[in-house]
Amino acid sequence: MEYKEKGTIKNVLPVESGTSQNGKEWKKLNFVIANNGGYEGAEQIFAFEIFGAEKVDNFEKYNKVGQTVEVSFNVRTNEWKGKYYTSLQAWKVMSGERVEQSQQAPAPEEENSEILPF
Repeated sequence: MEYKEKGTIKNVLPVESGTSQNGKEWKKLNFVIANNGGYEGAEQIFAFEIFGAEKVDNFEKYNKVGQTVEVSFNVRTNEWKGKYYTSLQAWKVMSGERVEQSQQAPAPEEENSEILPF
């Protein structure tokens, strides 16, 4: 199931990296957004995780604290030693400008515009 949440980037935590047991390098980043979507307009915060070197690099290149974004994410829960851990795994982060543009209706055509047969 896909989820989306809009808000302002409140914090970007330092990048974490390492090597997995099978010898592959990994990289992950956590960031926090906030919005006023809580009860009676109360602030609510969401902490997201981005996993993968390319995704982390793109996030750092195009996003910063204070920017409005829409985050598409999946909810994932893992069990380890009898405890359960839930994470919000972001897979797409759109800047507020792009979100607003994609929600605007296309401009109506002018009455005298040329109609082409192809």
